[in-house]
Amino acid sequence: MEIVEGFSKLSREEKIRFIQDNLPMVADVKEITNHYRHETDQSVFDDFSENTLSNFYLPYGVAPNFLIDGKMHVLPMVIEESSVVAAASRAASFWAKHGGFKTTVHDTLKVGHLWFEWSGDATILHNQSPALQAYLKASVKEITKSMEERGGGIVNIQFIQQPQLHNVWQMQVSIRTADSMGANFINTCLEAMKEALMSYFEGLNLPEVEIIMAILSNNTPDCLVTCEVSCKVEQLTPYSAELLPQEFAQRFKLAMDIAYHNTYRAVTHNKGIYNGVDAVVLATGNDFRAVEAAGHAYASRDGQYRSLSTCNITNDGYFKLSLTLPLALGTVGGLTRLHPLAALSMEILRSPSAEELMSIAASAGLANNFSAVASLVTTGIQKGHMKLHLSNILTSFNATLEERERTEAYFSDKTVSLQKVREFLKR
Repeated sequence: MEIVEGFSKLSREEKIRFIQDNLPMVADVKEITNHYRHETDQSVFDDFSENTLSNFYLPYGVAPNFLIDGKMHVLPMVIEESSVVAAASRAASFWAKHGGFKTTVHDTLKVGHLWFEWSGDATILHNQSPALQAYLKASVKEITKSMEERGGGIVNIQFIQQPQLHNVWQMQVSIRTADSMGANFINTCLEAMKEALMSYFEGLNLPEVEIIMAILSNNTPDCLVTCEVSCKVEQLTPYSAELLPQEFAQRFKLAMDIAYHNTYRAVTHNKGIYNGVDAVVLATGNDFRAVEAAGHAYASRDGQYRSLSTCNITNDGYFKLSLTLPLALGTVGGLTRLHPLAALSMEILRSPSAEELMSIAASAGLANNFSAVASLVTTGIQKGHMKLHLSNILTSFNATLEERERTEAYFSDKTVSLQKVREFLKR
C-alpha cells in the first residue's frame, strides 16, 4: 500500500472506503463503525480526536461503599479488566467498617520548563534571578490573573544549568493550577515567557538566549497524596481464607516487602494499584497516561523501581497499609465537563475539588492493591479473576444460554481456566 496524501481531508465515508479497499479486510468496516456511533451526540465525540470513524466502548461501572475521610462515596470506574470493580467494592466495604480510607494531600505543585541555550556566565544569571523572576511573572500577569483569583498561579522560577549538555539551561516554573489539571495553562505561560526571557537578556547586553522548547512536565513529585487504612490484625479474618489472621498479615507484609525490593514484582504490584487509579481517572475525563508516567517516575525516585505502597504491622497488633503517589488531576476544563459520562462521574462524586479527586483516586488504587495482594497470599489470583472472566470466555466460545448456565453452575466452586471451560463445553 502506498503513502496516502491528504487523508485527514477525506470525509468519514471516504476514509472507510480507503481502509476497506486497501487493506485485506474480512470485517465490514462501515457496518461495524456505524453500529458503535452515537445516535445524537456523535459530533461531541468526533471533536475529541482526529480521523474519527466511530467510538470504542469500555465498561462504565461503579464501586460503592468507599468511606474516604469520613465521607461515603460511590466511585465511577472505567475499565475492561474483569474483577477490578468487584475487588474494589469488596475492599471498600471491608475498610468502611474499620474507619475507611484516610488521605493527606501533601501539595498540588506542578512544573513546566523552558529550555534554552546560553553561553554567558552562570554567576550573572544567578545574581539576576530575583529580578528576572519578577520580570517574567509580570510578562504573563494577564494570563495568570484568573488562575490567581482561584488560588493558583506561579509559585517559583528556577534556573538550572545542565552539566551534561553544553550551554543548555532549564528554566523550571513551579505552578499551582487550582481545580484544573492545568496543562494548557502551564504551556500557555511558558510560551508567553519566551520573548520576555530573550528581551531581558538583550536589555542587559548579555549573550543572546536561544530558545529550544517550552513544555510542562508530567513528572509531578510534589503533587502528592497519601492514602492509608488500618485495623487490628484479628479483624482481617474475612480476607485470611484458611489462614489465621496473624499468619495472613505476616504473609501479606512479606509480599509487600518483596514488591519493594524486587523490580519484577514491583511493576506488577503497581499495575494492580493503577487498575483502580486509572479506572477513576478515565471515568472523570483525566489523563491516565500522564498519571501513570508520573507514578512510575516516583516509584524510581531512589534509583530502583519499587512498589508505591507499603505495609506495617505494629507492636500493638495493628495492620497498616499505605500508598503515596503523585496525582495531577483536574475537575474543571479538559474533558471533565465536555464528555457526558465524565460530567456524570463528577456529579456522582458530588463535584469534588481537585484535591478531593486525588484522595478518591488514591483510595481506589489502595483498595485494588489490598484485594490483589490478599488474593495472592491466600487462594491465588486466578480463582477470583478467572471466575469473573468466565463470561468473556463463554462469549468467545459462542456458548448458548443453556451452556452458560450449566458451565457457571459447574465452575461455581472450581478454578476457571480457558482449557477447562473448553473441555467442559465439549463434554
